[in-house]
Amino acid sequence: MRTRYLAVGVTVDGDREALGIWWQDTEGAKFWLAVLNDLHHRGVSDVLIACVDGLTGFPDAIAAVFPQAWVQTCIVHQIRASLRNVNYRDRRALAADLRPVYTPANADDAPVELDRFVGAAVTR
Repeated sequence: MRTRYLAVGVTVDGDREALGIWWQDTEGAKFWLAVLNDLHHRGVSDVLIACVDGLTGFPDAIAAVFPQAWVQTCIVHQIRASLRNVNYRDRRALAADLRPVYTPANADDAPVELDRFVGAAVTR
């Protein structure tokens, strides 16, 4: 079964636009480089942030086509990576404690929540 990949753009006004759907048997940096080149040739030019998974070579493919783009690993993959070395029985509680760090009410609250999380994690 072929997997479908969807590229979504978000405008400066916060509107989402489907940029394309691609079918592929396997995912790899070459595939994404072709997708990015396709987007570029169809007129996409102002890619400022690219949110990606941890696929090796993906950030390099983005930099090759959209050198001004800032590459951000998606929050789900960041959380999975941060919990990878946590004892299985502690993961659920730690993930719940981590949530306020990446879902603050505003940007000023994020460092406060991070300090709270670190303090709580150190005392465990």
